[in-house]
Amino acid sequence: MIPPETDADLLQDRFADVFDRHYEHIYAYAARRLGPDLAEDVASETFLVAYDRRAGFDPARGDVRPWLYGIASNLIMRHSRAEARRYKAYARRAEPDTGPDEAELVPGRVDAGSARAGLAAALDRLSLADRDVLLLVAWAGLTQAEAAVALGIPQGTARSRLHRARQEMRKALDSDTEMER
Repeated sequence: MIPPETDADLLQDRFADVFDRHYEHIYAYAARRLGPDLAEDVASETFLVAYDRRAGFDPARGDVRPWLYGIASNLIMRHSRAEARRYKAYARRAEPDTGPDEAELVPGRVDAGSARAGLAAALDRLSLADRDVLLLVAWAGLTQAEAAVALGIPQGTARSRLHRARQEMRKALDSDTEMER
């Protein structure tokens, strides 16, 4: 039985397949961080950088997914002002838009909008390093170890950054809960 091709194998021989497998996920991650306007640029640039650096990828690292998210995170870091503005706008937005036919959903959406505002404000308060680890785990679905690889940091550093970020998110959720009482 022939083993299935890994992304590392495809990286050298059929880069278009790597692009097809991962573009949508990288774009979605960038869109959540920066909004759709910048996400397409970041996702495209991620794959341009990956293509240029593909010869330097060590297949012993395993999956290329953390490597791609690392490239995307570095590109997003360049756009950190846009990301900060986005979180501040989320924090200011207390109530999501609702249509006239959705009146029965308003109370739940107001609660969700309030929580989203608090979480967005908490994300904005995080250091960029802590935010990167948290969002790679929460939004990109990477493991803590994969986030460490993506960011080129030791696993212990990723663990402590993730812990700090989660504590800040819990504080934001707890303060929202206390305000509702």
